[in-house]
Amino acid sequence: MLKIIQRTTLGAFLLLLMPLGVWISNWQWQPGESGNLLRVLFWMTETVTNPWGILTSIILSAWVLWCLRFRLKPAILLILIMNGAILAGQYTKSTIKEQVQEPRPYVIWLEKSHGINGDEFYQLHRQQRGEMVATLLANDTQLPQWLKNHWAFETGYAFPSGHTMFAASWALLAIGLLWPRRHFATVAVLFVWATAVMGSRLVLGMHWPRDLVMATLISWLLVTVATLLAQRFCGPLTIPPEEHREIAQRDDGL
Repeated sequence: MLKIIQRTTLGAFLLLLMPLGVWISNWQWQPGESGNLLRVLFWMTETVTNPWGILTSIILSAWVLWCLRFRLKPAILLILIMNGAILAGQYTKSTIKEQVQEPRPYVIWLEKSHGINGDEFYQLHRQQRGEMVATLLANDTQLPQWLKNHWAFETGYAFPSGHTMFAASWALLAIGLLWPRRHFATVAVLFVWATAVMGSRLVLGMHWPRDLVMATLISWLLVTVATLLAQRFCGPLTIPPEEHREIAQRDDGL
């Protein structure tokens, strides 16, 4: 139990470094940033955005199962536990958003640049908000069309970040479940991906640093519980004897 908490806590600390650094630096988002890097970060966001987030979960679930190689019954239970943690995070996110009702950075910018009333904006239905954003930005030549479309699609509240919660949860599940089996490359890739997703939410004008911080902390709590449940009901997370030779061969090939 203690080792699981230590692993997920270390993982949460690593994920928090970027948003805390941005928060402390007092960086302020401004529209107009463009280029290939921004487009790549948008693609990172899309790996989490519906419906692609469903495909991402399927792929990551399958990969974790392959890495752990549990038998059928514990494998099915593990799928339920992992994706249950993801869904719990999204439900928690939605509940908090409706209570806090924090506007997104791009909405604050629309208030200043296009004269909209933020309170009235959020009183509209989602479809009406999207139509308003599209209409306001139709003649704006400074913003890429794909970013306008993304803003028109994502018109909910900001705090906390659902995209961050999704990506951070998978990264923390990786370090919680796969680190004992020495799948270090998978853990590293997922942490880089999660950090890129988190960064994309900032530079796309969708979230404030505090949104990312809270989302990561909620993910840490949910994933820690999920990993403890996985160890309790699915089988040991440590390396079984039959895998020692395979891991040795893998390490020799590096």
